[in-house]
Amino acid sequence: MIREALEIGRSIRARDPAQPSWPETIFCYAGLHAVLWHRLAHWLWRRGWRGAGRLVSHLSRFLTGIEIHPGAQIGQRLFIDHGMGVVIGETAEIADDVLIYHGVTLGGLSGSPGKRHPTIEAGVSIGAGAQVLGPITVGKGARIGANAVVTRDVPAECTVVGIPARPPAGSICAGPFLGYGLSNTEDDPVGDQIAALRAEGVGLRARLAELEKQKADGP
Repeated sequence: MIREALEIGRSIRARDPAQPSWPETIFCYAGLHAVLWHRLAHWLWRRGWRGAGRLVSHLSRFLTGIEIHPGAQIGQRLFIDHGMGVVIGETAEIADDVLIYHGVTLGGLSGSPGKRHPTIEAGVSIGAGAQVLGPITVGKGARIGANAVVTRDVPAECTVVGIPARPPAGSICAGPFLGYGLSNTEDDPVGDQIAALRAEGVGLRARLAELEKQKADGP
């Protein structure tokens, strides 16, 4: 456990631009604590002590704000940055050196037994608030932008953004990682829809004002 804490700590110090000290990294990073708690919960789960595993997982959620099902499989050096609100489902599989920001869900779309959560391959980065849903695969080195909703496989080294998630306009799946937001609204289908609704609202208000004026002027 100590060895893994040090390994995750080295990864955090290398990847976090805040450049935390060793004491900060070990004592103040909830993502590191959540992974260590999960190791115990998963060990209990695999040995058939599922109630105990769920209890440890529940305690971890209370202490860290991060919910990882004890059945989830997690590789080495997972960095959960900030972490609050992260949810990782039972059949999720996470490979080595993955980066996950706060508010991310690795969830399911079906209540049926069996594989129903995502597989995240090595080196993937998942931006804040992203929802990755269903038994899909996010390929090695892929990047998922903030608040994206992903329900289909993502190719290796590909960047996807928006709802539903897709590569930015003109991209050949080699764009920069968008951890906290989208580069511009042209790459955001939700932003496009909001802009269209706003424009329609302006037009309707103008038409209403015209009708009210006609009514006030009388015949």
